[in-house]
Amino acid sequence: MGLSNAEEKYLKAILILSGSPDRTVSTNAIAANLKTSAASVTDMLKRLSDKKLIAYERYKGASLTPEGQRIATTQLRKNRLWEVFLVRTLGMTWDEVHGIAGELEHISSDRLIDLLDTFLENPKYDPHGDPIPSARGNYTLRAQTPLSDLKEGQQAVIIGVKNDDPAFLKNLTEKGLIPGTMLRILSNDPHDNTMRLVAESKELNVSGLIANTILIKRL
Repeated sequence: MGLSNAEEKYLKAILILSGSPDRTVSTNAIAANLKTSAASVTDMLKRLSDKKLIAYERYKGASLTPEGQRIATTQLRKNRLWEVFLVRTLGMTWDEVHGIAGELEHISSDRLIDLLDTFLENPKYDPHGDPIPSARGNYTLRAQTPLSDLKEGQQAVIIGVKNDDPAFLKNLTEKGLIPGTMLRILSNDPHDNTMRLVAESKELNVSGLIANTILIKRL
């Protein structure tokens, strides 16, 4: 089945927003994710429904069919493998790669993606900490906690983020808050989660909003 880049992008967005194959995603949520109008989303959902890639009900939203799930998972796999390649091999930063990987994911060669996966030694997670589906569509989830949950004296390592907006990621990079960074909590304000912490020997103040977006693994 030949699909346009836009159709593939919509399927991937529904997969990411739903979190599970049978969960319905609202039109407004898709529009916000793709930064487009609700009317445009409705038109596309009707088209994808006609192709039996989604189950769509007006005013309620859309969920992926098994075939839609397969295509969306494949697109997600391509996108995240390309992000790993761009960071590891070409030395790009994690705030630079999302848009470029979004273009590269539409290359249709399955052999190229399998070779890329082998070349990268089968990574399980992309530079933002998100799981990479295998060729069979399986992926590995790991225990992760928002930084804001930590208390004074606790230690952790950053493993990902909830927000992949380039400007946000660049801000984290400037603060030294990137995956792999070791943290020690000096204080956590119980009213607004403003945190004082040490990141690789550098003392920082982090707002509750940012702390809730950074995902960590306790040490």
